[in-house]
Amino acid sequence: MWTLENMFFWNLMAAVIFLGQARPKLKQNNLQSSSGLRSDCAGNLMRLSLDKALAVGNQLEVEALNGTQQIVLTPSLAAQCGYSMESDPWGNTRIYTSLMACYVDNKEDTTFNMGLRLRMYSQSSSDVISHDVTQTCSYTRWASREILCDRNYMEVSNYMATPDAQAETKGQAPEDNSKMIAVPEVEASGAAHGIWKMTFYTPEPVSMVLREAEQAGYGAMMTSNRLVMRSPFNTAETFSEDVAGVPMEVFRASAYYKGPHGLNVVNLAAACPTGGVLFTEDAISWHVPRRVTPLIDGGFKIIEMHMGINGQRLDHSQMATQGYTLTTTDFHIIIEIPVGSPDGYYKSHAPDYQYHITYSVEPMLEMLWRVDNTQDDTRYKVLFPITTPLMPRPPHAYDTTIPEDRMFSVHVGTFLHDVELRNISFATGVLTVEEINARGFSIQTHVFPNGNKSVSLTVPFNADVVLKHNPEPLVTSYFLPLVFGFVILPEETLFAHQENLQASLQDVVLPTVTGTCDQNLFYVSVTYGNQGNNFQTMVGPRLLTPEMAEIYNFRENKTHFSLVVPFNAKDTAFELLASDSVRARLDILLYEPINNWVLADLYLACHFPLTTTKCFQNGTMNALAVKVESVHNLIPGQLTLRDPSCKPVFSDDRFAHFSFSVDSCGTTRTFFDNYMLYENEIGLYYNKKRSYNKRGVANTSPIDPDYKQTISCYFVVNNTQSVSFGYKPRSSAPSAEIGSGQLMVQMRLSHDPSYTLFYHPEDYPVVRRLRQPLYFEVELMQLTDPQLELILENCWATLHKDRTSVPSWDIIVDSCENPDDGYVTLFHPAVRDSRVTVPSHIKRFSIKMFTFTRDEEVLKDEIYVHCDAVICDPNSRADGVCRGQCAQTQGTSNSRHQEIKGVKREQRSTDSKHQRLSSGPILLLSPDLKL
Repeated sequence: MWTLENMFFWNLMAAVIFLGQARPKLKQNNLQSSSGLRSDCAGNLMRLSLDKALAVGNQLEVEALNGTQQIVLTPSLAAQCGYSMESDPWGNTRIYTSLMACYVDNKEDTTFNMGLRLRMYSQSSSDVISHDVTQTCSYTRWASREILCDRNYMEVSNYMATPDAQAETKGQAPEDNSKMIAVPEVEASGAAHGIWKMTFYTPEPVSMVLREAEQAGYGAMMTSNRLVMRSPFNTAETFSEDVAGVPMEVFRASAYYKGPHGLNVVNLAAACPTGGVLFTEDAISWHVPRRVTPLIDGGFKIIEMHMGINGQRLDHSQMATQGYTLTTTDFHIIIEIPVGSPDGYYKSHAPDYQYHITYSVEPMLEMLWRVDNTQDDTRYKVLFPITTPLMPRPPHAYDTTIPEDRMFSVHVGTFLHDVELRNISFATGVLTVEEINARGFSIQTHVFPNGNKSVSLTVPFNADVVLKHNPEPLVTSYFLPLVFGFVILPEETLFAHQENLQASLQDVVLPTVTGTCDQNLFYVSVTYGNQGNNFQTMVGPRLLTPEMAEIYNFRENKTHFSLVVPFNAKDTAFELLASDSVRARLDILLYEPINNWVLADLYLACHFPLTTTKCFQNGTMNALAVKVESVHNLIPGQLTLRDPSCKPVFSDDRFAHFSFSVDSCGTTRTFFDNYMLYENEIGLYYNKKRSYNKRGVANTSPIDPDYKQTISCYFVVNNTQSVSFGYKPRSSAPSAEIGSGQLMVQMRLSHDPSYTLFYHPEDYPVVRRLRQPLYFEVELMQLTDPQLELILENCWATLHKDRTSVPSWDIIVDSCENPDDGYVTLFHPAVRDSRVTVPSHIKRFSIKMFTFTRDEEVLKDEIYVHCDAVICDPNSRADGVCRGQCAQTQGTSNSRHQEIKGVKREQRSTDSKHQRLSSGPILLLSPDLKL
């Protein structure tokens, strides 16, 4: 759809200024010496082309030359007088002049001399460059009526065909024929001949004398043979009319002029399309009514029909080369133009800061028709600039990053040639293109053969504009948030494109911890990884603080830090006591605080000299009790000797010191050979009713203390020495809160198949008859996790307590009954009850009592039963023994054992997946033994 702004586009890069003020210093060139200026004749138009090389950076003023006069063509005067100009955004300019325009030297309506002066005003200089352009055009193919639709005006000229009037006109002097009647600068031919008045039909008649019409913006003139009238678009006397679905601007008028024979009237009409364009992504379809009803009353015939571009006709081969088509239907003449044709141009836009493009082209339609039964021809020429609607072209980013190269690489495009990259916003701020290159990043513009372009950017991973994050301990994710700032020239319109690049690389080098010991100290060294000191350090159960660092002689440089920790510091743990040493352990844990990832750990255990018992010849014993890790809730101050009244002489949270005489505190005395042994126990006794006989010997209780440490002194003649001892934790070992250790599994023999009453250790050996059932229960203790299941992998019987001794007999093989056993092992289910809270933690089976024989002779009348148990994840039974208790599968697969860690750091067995269990002895009842 045309509008006044895009019909007469005077102000873009080559702005047109019309000034009546004094001119700066003038430099004048003629056409022959000026490159970039071209003029030619195009039918009833003269066309002047101005290359952008002349216009860029300048302001342009156009003057019409009329003899010695120079008339500045303002937009309103240009529309009134038959001048138009089209300029693209880069300054490529075309100026069209109607052969019937004002200030044209018209010779008998056949030869037309035109002159224009172009003034270039530099924005940075007071100098003015002037170019004079003259052009002579010959045009004799006038139709009876010529209608011209230009971008800013409608023009119609009618041939005055009355013979007498024609003869009278030919008798006039040539210089009088081309004088313009309707232009103020030219004196009207006033007296005998000339236009008197005009009546416009809107459709109501509105009459004006010539001067009133001039003031309203209309132009009218008489030549030797023709009467010409011109109207700008959208005046008060024009109106819109829909013709075959195409909106058209119409004006109708009657011109009254005085001739030799009196007053004459000529009816004039013009109709120009202002719409009728359809768009697709690939093509423009311009529809013009085949029958322009405001101009045609009766039947008619189209004699000629031509298509053109930029005011110039094209022949069939030129149209075919460019892909143009000119077709007709019953109602329309249709011109189709491919979007992107080289005769037009693309332009970038950024409404709402979003990148769009348009395509502009100026087709021309020229027709010649004749009304039926007359010789009256009408030539109809339309110059119709078309611009497509905004077409969104969001930029696309092509991430070509190869993480192993440690370099972000991205291409962004494509853009038209009028787009330039101005800056890029990084996470740290905005950098111009020059600053980006100065930082060592690489930014390049790539131009394609069609003139489009893209930009590429490379940024190394280690640049400060790159953000880093570790989604996993060994993986670094690199982020590069970008906002590309583009500018559209020459309007300096800004828009942006945001892109977030991401790459991941397994490139993290974790810190490492090493340590050694001497007689008194732990020495710990921590080597940083490639992430630096990005972790926190746990020393034992506590976070390393500046105060602790000072106590532990903390030293640090860029790559390491070290600690020196005494073995008896409060952050160490005691694992095991011996008579002359203690095994202490220092736990060092490096963890990432945001995700709580363990980056490295060290469990350093060493034996340190420690005297726990001293014996004096005066009969005094000194003993040191140490809080060991297996009894983590122990308060040393609550320990006593056998006599609960004998308490520590000193205690803290790690140690308890006892000093007592050998004839007190429940100390016992034993004689053998040449030795006299005094023995006592340090324990935590909850049986408050413990009593002693007159000899000082304790009346024993069947309940073991929670903690027991035996201390002994041998006296030999006059020599006194301390000897080895052992400590015994409570019968049910404490569970661990943190750390690693072995699960506790117990195996018990039940009295009967109800599994409610079990034999205790003091009940062994248990006596059974031959083939009498033995009911065994194996239980995973203390844990309540239903996601664990206890599986009996293998069970066997031996003659001796040693589980590896021979002979042996298989009871359960690969979690199933021994198929070679005549007395088949039976499995019994465990169901939930008041005692059994997690049935999967218990396995029950029974066998019949038997004995080992050789040559039908009983080798021994007792047996021991042993089992290997495995802790499994019931959700993953696809492999090995963890497929379930006696689940039959084909083939062999690896099992997955769940290993639960405790706090104990004792030496593991060679196979940490299995729990070793034994029960016995079980005696075979002799036939003559009565029960």
